Amino acid sequence: MKKAGFFLILLVLLGPAPLFADGGSIPFNRRVQVFEPNQRAMIAWNGVEEILLLSTDMRVSEATRVLEVLPLPSEPKVKKGDVETFRKANTLINSKIPKAPVRARGGGGRGGAGGARPAGEVTFHKKIGAHDISVTHVLDTEGFIEWVEKYLRSAGVENPAIPPTLNKAIGGYLGEGFTWFVFYAVSLEEVLRTGEAIQFQFKTKFLYYPMKVTQTAVGHTTVDLLVLSPRLLDNFPGIPSYKVRLRHEPVSITSRELRSLNPDMDALLGHRAAMKLRIWRLQGQASAFQQDLIAQ
Repeated sequence: MKKAGFFLILLVLLGPAPLFADGGSIPFNRRVQVFEPNQRAMIAWNGVEEILLLSTDMRVSEATRVLEVLPLPSEPKVKKGDVETFRKANTLINSKIPKAPVRARGGGGRGGAGGARPAGEVTFHKKIGAHDISVTHVLDTEGFIEWVEKYLRSAGVENPAIPPTLNKAIGGYLGEGFTWFVFYAVSLEEVLRTGEAIQFQFKTKFLYYPMKVTQTAVGHTTVDLLVLSPRLLDNFPGIPSYKVRLRHEPVSITSRELRSLNPDMDALLGHRAAMKLRIWRLQGQASAFQQDLIAQ
């Protein structure tokens, strides 16, 4: 396994590591269960490259550290994001959607939603800062296991074990050509915590959000994705489109409005005069997500 890069991102000096969606979880204490009830992301995709801004709420059944694993289709550039972007984007959407309710129906591209307010307020819990993130090029499943076990032993974990569901998921990713993985450790407690936002930029021929790796978590999860692309997307090769609920009619935003939310996304999309912003929602048991969200 080839080490591709190591990024040190300090959000809070000497603070614990970040929480962000959506990764596979390996608790240092094998008895502990990991819960991810809320995931949030903002995605901009121009057809060849994606920016993915991530944050999530997590807790554990017993205080422990957890090693998180995030698969990506290519080597990412990583930087600190702003968790307030999600609140600002929702406020912008709420100011633009029609007051009259529209008919609810499924599908991530052109459908409607039942109600005038798509998301209401974005609720954050106690926030924690970031520590270090390791971006690694995984060549085979054995290399992945070796890297994880070595890391856990260096952290004082005796007889480290990778959950079978995660091991199977990693093998599936490698078989599909996904060889880039992000590793980071988080310190979690029984109370829900919101992670600071982290931004990834990577090349991809499809809009991508990892879901099947979350099978290591337990309980119900709600995923809200704020999506921007040059055109509305209706082709979902992974998760069926009827499971991707469009929360409101897409709203038009200007380059200036997007730049106020995220200048990198505005540049990625070519400073377009008008773009469509919409919220996709996925819900269900974390263990039930058998495929990633892919849209074209």
